[in-house]
Amino acid sequence: MVSNGDEESSNQVQQSETCKSSRLPFLRYNSPLVQVILVGVVCFCCPGMFNALSGMGGGGQLNHTASNNSLTALYTTFSLFGTLGGAIYNILGPHLTLLAGCSTYVLYTSSLLYYNHHHHQAFAILSGALLGVGAGLLWAAQGAIMTSYPPTNRKGTYISIFWSIFNMGGVIGGMIPFILNYHRSEAASVNDGTYIGFMCFMSVGTLLSLAILPASKVVRDDGSRCTSMVYSNVSTECVEIRKLFSNWKVLLMVPAAWSSNFFYPYQFNDVNGALFNLRTRGFSSVFYWGAQMLGSVGIGYLLDFSFERRRVRGLLGVVVVGVLGTAIWGGALANQLRYNSNVLPEKLDFKHSGFAEPFVLYFSFGLLDAMFQSLVYWVIGALADDSEILSRYSGLFKGIQSAGIAVAWQVDEHNVCLMSQLVVNWVLTTISYPLLFVLVMFAVKDQ
Repeated sequence: MVSNGDEESSNQVQQSETCKSSRLPFLRYNSPLVQVILVGVVCFCCPGMFNALSGMGGGGQLNHTASNNSLTALYTTFSLFGTLGGAIYNILGPHLTLLAGCSTYVLYTSSLLYYNHHHHQAFAILSGALLGVGAGLLWAAQGAIMTSYPPTNRKGTYISIFWSIFNMGGVIGGMIPFILNYHRSEAASVNDGTYIGFMCFMSVGTLLSLAILPASKVVRDDGSRCTSMVYSNVSTECVEIRKLFSNWKVLLMVPAAWSSNFFYPYQFNDVNGALFNLRTRGFSSVFYWGAQMLGSVGIGYLLDFSFERRRVRGLLGVVVVGVLGTAIWGGALANQLRYNSNVLPEKLDFKHSGFAEPFVLYFSFGLLDAMFQSLVYWVIGALADDSEILSRYSGLFKGIQSAGIAVAWQVDEHNVCLMSQLVVNWVLTTISYPLLFVLVMFAVKDQ
């Protein structure tokens, strides 16, 4: 005879076994992990390669004018279409949004190849403006996928997986100019083969974007779907986008969004471009983007596994990034005291003595960038679970971010004092830390 307690225990075991057997395979085409990996590979091929190109300083050109002007046009249109990108994603879905976005990266790189021969800025500036439209679409789609597809308790891990794959594009992209220009340490600009290599990767990424599934078809391991989203319409999205500008959660993210790419012109042109020769800029870019991979993995682990309570993990993440950021910008100040825009030091080769100190600083910049942006994406992902809402949050984040860097490229183009640029970068990032702390404290729930 079996007691009631034994029957209840038996039923619990059977239910547990049923749940286990109903769990879906870990690696499936429609799993969140596989879809995030695919988005990472798409971004590896397109914005990852673009980052490697930009990270060399001047888009690989000795004269930064054409690159700075094209990037200003890029981030001006990016600021608009980044803000609208979430709405466009909700209407078109991931396939058309990503395809349209990726195709513009190939066009932009071809304009630099053209500039290598004709030195006319018009094509570079026009293609930069078109890339801003495409980048706004791509990053809004990427943000929606990366923040809404993963399980709630593993968003930091999935963000770090994406960021590592994406920045591998920068690592390989940095190796292309380093290898192809290895014997041209004093060359004026990178050779044609460098740009053609970038274009090949970007073309592959454009085609691969068609493999991304919409959120309604992505199924988590427990059988739940990421969203029941039905494609939206223009009037609904206009109303929802307008509401974002009075949302206190969004307003607290504005300084972090504005500052999160603002430092790129200073880091790329005034540290990497100013201190290192051509082949060494490619070499240092490899490690800059490699540091991003390390930074994203470290902060992802901290945000998912350091404490049981999600809010505590978020607060700890803000503190860690804030302390590290202060130390790294302090090191940048020590480095900047050695030179200014009127008196630049002799360009260093990676074989020269004195290379180590600025190289470690540039590596640290990459580490901080990944940790800072991964933290912000984690906070966005913790504010909601629905793909429609998160696409709007992510799109607005990228729009504000792009407006900031559009201003920053012109600040650099107009030869603003390098020390002033450093101080502004440091102040902007520092302001964002306490605001993120407040946002996590009052808006992120433990469950």
